[in-house]
Amino acid sequence: MEEIPRRLEPLVREALASFRVAVITGPRQAGKTTLVRHTLSGRGTFARLDHEATLRAALADPTAFAEFGETPRSFDEVQRAGEPLVRAIKTVVDDDSSRGQYLLNGSADFLTVPTISESLAGRATFLELWPFTQGELHGTDDNLLGAAFDDHERLLDDKPSGVDLAAYLERICAGGFPEAASMPPRARSAWFRDYVRTVTQRDIKDLSGARRVRELPRLLALLAARTSGEMVFANLHRAIDLGSRSTLEAYLGYLQMTYLVLLVPAWSRNLSSKIVRRPKVHIADSGLAAHLLGKNPQSLARPTDPARGHLLESFVVNELHRQTTWLDGDIRLHHLRERGGPEIDVVAEAADGRFVAIEVKSASHVDIPDARHLRWLRNKAPDDFVCGIVLHTGARAYRLDERLMALPVSRVWTAD
Repeated sequence: MEEIPRRLEPLVREALASFRVAVITGPRQAGKTTLVRHTLSGRGTFARLDHEATLRAALADPTAFAEFGETPRSFDEVQRAGEPLVRAIKTVVDDDSSRGQYLLNGSADFLTVPTISESLAGRATFLELWPFTQGELHGTDDNLLGAAFDDHERLLDDKPSGVDLAAYLERICAGGFPEAASMPPRARSAWFRDYVRTVTQRDIKDLSGARRVRELPRLLALLAARTSGEMVFANLHRAIDLGSRSTLEAYLGYLQMTYLVLLVPAWSRNLSSKIVRRPKVHIADSGLAAHLLGKNPQSLARPTDPARGHLLESFVVNELHRQTTWLDGDIRLHHLRERGGPEIDVVAEAADGRFVAIEVKSASHVDIPDARHLRWLRNKAPDDFVCGIVLHTGARAYRLDERLMALPVSRVWTAD
């Protein structure tokens, strides 16, 4: 696959111009190394800590390693060298306040790795690079959230989607990992199998010292079966024998730390005493989720397959989550459910309190009754409610009610 521009690259350049340290984290094989090399364009010093000789040098003398070479100094898979190297970097940037000294990247959430307690607070900025978005893969704008907040009326254009259900199912199963997305199905399945083995059996063990890593693929499969559903710890605890609840919580944390699982928190403004507080769980790439569930486009095309709706929702949530990593302003994703009442798949809230509510339907046509929960929310919080969107697999966009609209799922990445 030819090199595809990443939405995050301008933010990386901005980070190097503004901070002493820029840190890019995200899943293994999401394209972090390629992004770093493209950003630096041969400048500075680049060291890969997944090469054993380089790692040994960093562990033997972290201070000398941190001080060597021209800036920006870029350390790939920095988490492998752990606390000593991070502390050495902290010392260097404390003695020199110059911007753009380090560009670090790693396949684990820097702030949750058990072996690293130094956060570089006040010295570093953190960016997340996820697998490709549909917009990156297909050269479109990836801007549903931006357009919805800025001028949602422009989403109601007459341009047909051009993506039918079969194409959506192909995209869901392909996912966004740069190498896997372009592979034929059999090779992709082998790639995902090896990917899960590497992350759960090597990376997590090395980072956490977890003793029961052989249970992690099973835990991940159980979470895949619950993708786009609420995280009910008691049910999950009964389904897998990991001992105490605290052990299960720790192992779930390891899957989040390595970007395999995304938890979307519940949203509430005290709209009701019946609001459920549990987060929703999503496998953080739809292709990986489909692999874990043994699904392909042909099986998902069956109208009776219950996984279709769940995987479509996770596909959309992952696309929206990736958009939040580069949008101007702080936009956070939540879900909403009232016991025995309305459920809304996504509530995207801006820092000023305004929000956009989104429902995801696998049907090719939706009508006013499909927006009843969005209408309920609009009437509960009319001042901050920007708009409500029902995403569907049909071709056209159309109005449902005041500030409520139906849009093709493809508007997630084709809205400009």
